[in-house]
Amino acid sequence: MKITVTGATGHLGRLVVGALLEQVPAERVAAVVRTRDRAVDLAARGVEVRVADYDEPDTLAGAFRPGERVLFVSGSEVGRRVPQHGAVVDAAAAAGVGLLAYTGILGGPEADFLLADEHKATEQLVLGSGLPYVFLRNGWYHENYTEHLATVLDHGAVLGSAGAGRISSAARADYAAAAVAVLTGEGHEGRAYELSGDTAWSFEEYAAEVARQSGTPVRYRELPPHEHRQVLVGAGLPEPLADVLVDVDAAVSRGLLAGTAGELSRLIGRPTAPLAEAVAAGLAAARPAEAATRHP
Repeated sequence: MKITVTGATGHLGRLVVGALLEQVPAERVAAVVRTRDRAVDLAARGVEVRVADYDEPDTLAGAFRPGERVLFVSGSEVGRRVPQHGAVVDAAAAAGVGLLAYTGILGGPEADFLLADEHKATEQLVLGSGLPYVFLRNGWYHENYTEHLATVLDHGAVLGSAGAGRISSAARADYAAAAVAVLTGEGHEGRAYELSGDTAWSFEEYAAEVARQSGTPVRYRELPPHEHRQVLVGAGLPEPLADVLVDVDAAVSRGLLAGTAGELSRLIGRPTAPLAEAVAAGLAAARPAEAATRHP
């Protein structure tokens, strides 16, 4: 049985493929990618590379095979994902895949913030397709924040409008491991997993951890939502994306991203990686020369 991963050269997809290759032979893994050149390394490892684009339904006709298990990694283009995802679901249904695992968002139908809307619509498309499915409702990634530590260090501040709200994030690698557990295991069909980290943290605690590890004064600066939006737009983000990110902070302030039900750690068979590990990796990437000379 083949296991196929869409978005296989993206941040999450590449981690999933790498973890799969530790458990199953390469000939059992297929990678659906937009650009073949970005998957040269995967092909060199024996992975079957299939080129398809969520925006071009005709290309998706060759993306899947009957009976195989598919990890459908959601697209990254907010505002365009419902038609894109619909094209993927249609292609998977036409091919007769044996299982479609979709990476949605924590909270599922109960998530009442803007970023969740396209994920909720996609889940309905999957249900309407009649395909055997699994919903992997991923919470936040540590890396959503720690990949931007260079800016945080430059300004000495973490900016947001989430108040004292908490986030139960986990490492991308944790979510990748959960996807692999579902793709290689049994008994997951028809399940919806609410996946989050074992520990929730506040932005004030996050800023304190960055300051502790970096030796640089960093604090959390709480902004009114309208000012937060202005800062994001001023930094070059498109206005619709700025609206979504400010709305996410509002969801954080309401406690919608703080759940620690433990489903992620149970699926992967170990505790989720602590935020401090991701901060260390983010600092190493932000200031590699300093990290090389810093003593633990």
